[in-house]
Amino acid sequence: MERKKSPVFVVGCHRSGTNLLYDNLLSSGGFAIYRASWIVHDTLIPLAGDPRVLKNRRRLLGIWMQTGAFQRSGLEAELVRERVLSECRTGSDFIRIVMDEVARRQGVDRWAAYNPDNVLFMPQIKRELPDALFVHIIRDGRDIAVSLTKMGGLRPFPWDKKRGELATALYWQWTVRRGRRDGERIKPAYLEVHYEDLVNDPKSTLARLSEFIGYDLDYERIQRAGLGRVSEPNSTFKSERHAPDFNPVGRWKKALTQPQAEVLEQLIGESLQEFGYSLTTPGKRTRIGLPVRVMRPVYPAFFGLKRWLKSNTPLGRLSTLAERRQAPGATVAQAGPAARPAAEDAGKSR
Repeated sequence: MERKKSPVFVVGCHRSGTNLLYDNLLSSGGFAIYRASWIVHDTLIPLAGDPRVLKNRRRLLGIWMQTGAFQRSGLEAELVRERVLSECRTGSDFIRIVMDEVARRQGVDRWAAYNPDNVLFMPQIKRELPDALFVHIIRDGRDIAVSLTKMGGLRPFPWDKKRGELATALYWQWTVRRGRRDGERIKPAYLEVHYEDLVNDPKSTLARLSEFIGYDLDYERIQRAGLGRVSEPNSTFKSERHAPDFNPVGRWKKALTQPQAEVLEQLIGESLQEFGYSLTTPGKRTRIGLPVRVMRPVYPAFFGLKRWLKSNTPLGRLSTLAERRQAPGATVAQAGPAARPAAEDAGKSR
């Protein structure tokens, strides 16, 4: 595969470092700079409908052009409208048309696309855009549980209100497992990197990524450019951002008590080890109550069902619109985790 001009999709569970990885690519000098999330397959298409239908393409454009994502593109509305209405037949076509124009305007030959939730659509995007490459960044699920819960990114069912970290950990497990499964289907266009490696050993990690995408991600050049999260950490724990010893790796060790960590590891310990993370108490079987045991099958089933409903039913489309409207200060261009359980679906604000 010729990779020197292939588009690169940065994907992964929310709070896994997708933004940091994307900004490393933008800082390298070889990619068009576009600082917005491409929530096409998970939001715009469910709202607008199949883009093979002309009226749906018009609706898709209308929604997107009302967002900050369009403003950040720097493109003329008529140029985008003409190309989308004449050429677009899939969600990936829409991304390609806009990003090709952004790259052309900036005088570069290549672009990357950012949206964590595209980890759930990799085979579809690969079918629609055959030369696409995918970089799946994976982070310790215990840190995801702490960070995503703190920012309110995933709301558990009302009866699990005090077990937010556990519900979020199950979301991490469901997302990463699905991403890894689908990644096997699209190899050799798929690569996994670990957030901890990008933070603690960036040169080696970038060298490996360079070989995969066919472009030299020079560490010193990236640091000099320092776009976005390369120079400004995107930490949920704002008080830590400017501390001289700031390191977001392994924060869960301070944020969770030992009993909390042990229960969490009972839920996702198998995946933690499968993905390369050690447990605090390997081999120990912590006793967990029935409500926690029930979470193990219920939440993954819910996440999968909701994803299917959003993509395939009118009710799912209404749910997508309701989610975006209910998020505080949100526009449709702002992406959140793929699935927020019942409290938000019932019409309650976050």
